[in-house]
Amino acid sequence: MIVVFEQEYLQELYTEGKASDKKHWFQPQIVAKYIKVINLMKQQTDVLGLAKYGSLHYEKLHGDKEGLSSVRVNDQYRIEFAAHFEDEKTIATICSITELSNHYK
Repeated sequence: MIVVFEQEYLQELYTEGKASDKKHWFQPQIVAKYIKVINLMKQQTDVLGLAKYGSLHYEKLHGDKEGLSSVRVNDQYRIEFAAHFEDEKTIATICSITELSNHYK
């Protein structure tokens, strides 16, 4: 799966381990797990490969987040992404990191 980042801070978290702005600051263990999950996503051929990892709790979202899917970083945070196909390859566009407490609002 090809992973692209919708926002610059998401790319920075993955490549540099931190975001340049303080608004998107996360604890180091959250960033480490985020990087691990992104690497795992890159190893899969498609989004269905994520379902075999129960700890990720892969799911398609509903309601106002229709068309997005998510995987867990930990019990508190999840990665939301949009998946589409291009030239028979799955491309996952990472949209955001959200807190679970805000997930169901």
